[in-house]
Amino acid sequence: MSSLQSAALQSAALARVKPSATLAVTARARELKREGRDVIGLGAGEPDFDTPDNVKEAAIAAIRRGETKYTDVDGLPELKAAVAAKFARENGLKYETSQIHVAPGGKTVIYNALLATLSPGDEVIVPAPYWVSYPDMVLLAGGEPVSVTGHEADGFKLKPEALEAAITPRTKWLILNSPSNPTGAAYTGEELEALAAVLRRHPQVWVMTDDMYEHLIYGDFDYRTIAQVAPDLYERTLTVNGVSKAYAMTGWRIGYAGGPKPLIDLMRKVAGQTTSNPSSVSQWAAVEALNGPQDFIAERAKHFEARRDLVVSMLNQAVGIRCATPEGAFYVYPSIEGLIGKRTEGGAVIDTDDAFAAELLDAEGVAVVQGSAFGLSPYFRISYATSEDVLEEACRRIQRFCASLR
Repeated sequence: MSSLQSAALQSAALARVKPSATLAVTARARELKREGRDVIGLGAGEPDFDTPDNVKEAAIAAIRRGETKYTDVDGLPELKAAVAAKFARENGLKYETSQIHVAPGGKTVIYNALLATLSPGDEVIVPAPYWVSYPDMVLLAGGEPVSVTGHEADGFKLKPEALEAAITPRTKWLILNSPSNPTGAAYTGEELEALAAVLRRHPQVWVMTDDMYEHLIYGDFDYRTIAQVAPDLYERTLTVNGVSKAYAMTGWRIGYAGGPKPLIDLMRKVAGQTTSNPSSVSQWAAVEALNGPQDFIAERAKHFEARRDLVVSMLNQAVGIRCATPEGAFYVYPSIEGLIGKRTEGGAVIDTDDAFAAELLDAEGVAVVQGSAFGLSPYFRISYATSEDVLEEACRRIQRFCASLR
């Protein structure tokens, strides 16, 4: 098929969006490995731990019971009950099962909500740095993403005055991601209350809070979600989560959300004409994940915290790199401001974070994701969801690459 034919085939909606940069980096690293290159991929956003055995056994038992048929469009009653119990137990949020939506992954939950509510011209405030998919999902759903920068000096977090300035009569949603992908930044209860004070003045604005990394919090940070901090916003808040990160179940594809029943009803309508139900077997596994033992989560978080400290320390020892210490998730978002304008030994100019990522992969075989993909340059993202030995070697290579620039 020619490029002209391909362009004619593509819909106007799809023409507005870009492929996922994180998936592209991961695919490129795999391709180089197949070619025999020694590549360390730090682009993937998934835990390296295995799914807990009790969860696997629950899935096997479900298969043996014959739980392999269609389920309700947006989730088994048993899973909705487990989700509602989780929200009550961990977040102090009361949802009836009719207020719970389950879908094939957190991304689908978010997209269902956007597709169900956005009309052409509706705006969605997306704090930057942002997860690469937020703006493009807004575009696919017919809305307009409005990027508002959370600067490094402010911990990469949205300030109330910046939120106020970004809101217009067309603003439909604010998306909050805490802890954040790509920065690991997490909002305190006080910071969420300050944002809530702004939102109270704009009743047309709904809040979507992506809490997927909720259990990956370090030190004595006290995690809160916005509906918990500002219960008066409960009726216009969609609280999104899933089993992917905390339970190492990325491939099982189960995301969920709690929200006002009218919104959940609309999301169910979308699911009924798109994906229909998530995998029945995965849903039964998620029931066990949410209802079963939870003690391993804190244990694994300690491993992630040690990895965070290692990576932050080693990156801050690299020439021209500045790396903040994040509160959660398993990412760091280092600045390469001190490297802009330098040249590689081969003469290539490091004029952007895209160039930095490309040259680092070529010279040292370390795959990272450029900051431009997340809406804030000059930075790059590293996922430290791998072993300390691998991280040490990757950071040594990064140090060597930075030291070689002139």
